[in-house]
Amino acid sequence: MKSIVAGREPVTATEFVELALGIDLELFTGSPTESVTDRAARLDVAREVLADLRESDPETAAYAESLLRALPLKQPHPT
Repeated sequence: MKSIVAGREPVTATEFVELALGIDLELFTGSPTESVTDRAARLDVAREVLADLRESDPETAAYAESLLRALPLKQPHPT
């Protein structure tokens, strides 16, 4: 059985979550290769998105908040 979300067929579990919830997981989890500056900017945006989500979709906001608390796989590279 195929999983189709919003008319698209996700290939990975990450794509499925992104399509189903409408959020970019990397915004909340980061990238192992991001710089310290990129990480700070990403977290600023993630906090703003999270504030909006708390008002519009508390369940998705709770999930996104848990992603923010997750430990990164690698520390950001200094610039």
